[in-house]
Amino acid sequence: MQPLKKYKFYFIVGSQDLYGEDVLREIDKHAGIMVNGFNSDKEIPCTVVFHPVVRNSEEIYQAIMAANNDPDCAGVITWMHTFSPSKMWIRGFQALQKPYLHINTQFNRDIPWDSIDMNFMNLNQSAHGDREHGFIAARMRLQEKVISGWWKDEKFRKRMAGWMRAAVGAFESRRLRVLRISDNMRNVAVTEGDKVEAQIKFGWQVDYYGVEDIIRLVDAVTEQEIDEQMEEYKKHYIMATDNIESVRYQAREEVAIKKFMDKEHFGAFHTNFEDLQQLRQLPGLAAQDLMRQGYGFGAEGDWKVAALCKIMMSMTADLNSGTAFMEDYTYNFDPECGMDMGSHMLEVCPTVACEKPKIQVFPLGIGNREAPARLTFKAKPGPALLATVIDMGDRFRMIVNDVECQEQTHDMPKLPVAAVLWKPLPDLETSAEAWIYAGGAHHSVLSYGLTAEELHDFAEIMDIEYVHIGKETNINELRDKLTCNDLIWKLKK
Repeated sequence: MQPLKKYKFYFIVGSQDLYGEDVLREIDKHAGIMVNGFNSDKEIPCTVVFHPVVRNSEEIYQAIMAANNDPDCAGVITWMHTFSPSKMWIRGFQALQKPYLHINTQFNRDIPWDSIDMNFMNLNQSAHGDREHGFIAARMRLQEKVISGWWKDEKFRKRMAGWMRAAVGAFESRRLRVLRISDNMRNVAVTEGDKVEAQIKFGWQVDYYGVEDIIRLVDAVTEQEIDEQMEEYKKHYIMATDNIESVRYQAREEVAIKKFMDKEHFGAFHTNFEDLQQLRQLPGLAAQDLMRQGYGFGAEGDWKVAALCKIMMSMTADLNSGTAFMEDYTYNFDPECGMDMGSHMLEVCPTVACEKPKIQVFPLGIGNREAPARLTFKAKPGPALLATVIDMGDRFRMIVNDVECQEQTHDMPKLPVAAVLWKPLPDLETSAEAWIYAGGAHHSVLSYGLTAEELHDFAEIMDIEYVHIGKETNINELRDKLTCNDLIWKLKK
């Protein structure tokens, strides 16, 4: 099974008893064909579940409660094949606990000009029924997504698939546990935040454990376990060092951290180079290989970016596109093509590499520990985005910047790190100013698989502020938007 097929989306089609049983049977037939079409389309990443047509308040309520009570259900999709009086939907919508997509479509694409009659009109009233349905969602202030278009069109299905990814992110967010190994880096503001509010808003359970809890497990790792982990490294990476002992110590750390996370059901973790206690190395290769396996990560105690990393990995688990913890490092102010180079001391996920990563060992320069093994590589070119979440005190804000990752034609023999070079949109200067005005963190998550719309959908589902920086961004307009957002979110409180 594809990774996202385990998530279900209930397809609930509305009508009423006014039209008679023949029409209702035809609606079920059409809905069944549509569900089969969605489920057979590789573009649709999750499973769409057929539900018989709902005709009254009780049937609507029962359908929505079935979705609420299904532990594998990540969302609800509604469509009004005919006119479905929207007062019937109030009780069900009051009970709704899942993300909600309203598709405005119809079974047929074209009007059958020569044969259209009142029977056809009674059956095919989506233009009529979906507007009635939309009113009640607006009236009840529901967090809904609306997608209009013919259900077989590629554009329609891509947008539907994108919303599903956002709903999967919300699903995983609400059950995510984040391991804090030590606290965050001293005197750094952006890695702070309200963990209680994060659990209320996102569902993240962010738990602190002392470094000693990990050290005990590190010391208990056996040579056989290290040997097995070394074989995994050989499968995925090129061993480009003679310092095998350093690599084996990273394997020891990885085995210990993975054991701890799996036992306690953690999906993401962070480290802090300022607090290593008796650890001989800061986890580098260990953290990178754990990210390759789908664990979220944040450096220097950044639990917010660790959680976001895991969520964005979950949203693209079927794509093999590349998701990585990232940090802005340095600029290239070329007037023809300004670029930003991102990296980190050690911890960039190898899923974004354009080449088979190398395991190398070099001194770190900070942390006062042994030279750690790490993966070094150049990242692949292509469209991508950077996302971060910050705590504004009265709300969380997600900031997303569209970027174009560039082919790295230069070697950096004196900087042995995994690096990504990107051209931010609309240009380096505007992007940097916009990111700073919005309060964007120096830590982010790089994704080759997600779109800005998909992360906007996620932000809306989670009811957090969203700021997008892209090719149309104008600094003055963005500053005005940030000012308006401050007022809006104060009113929402």
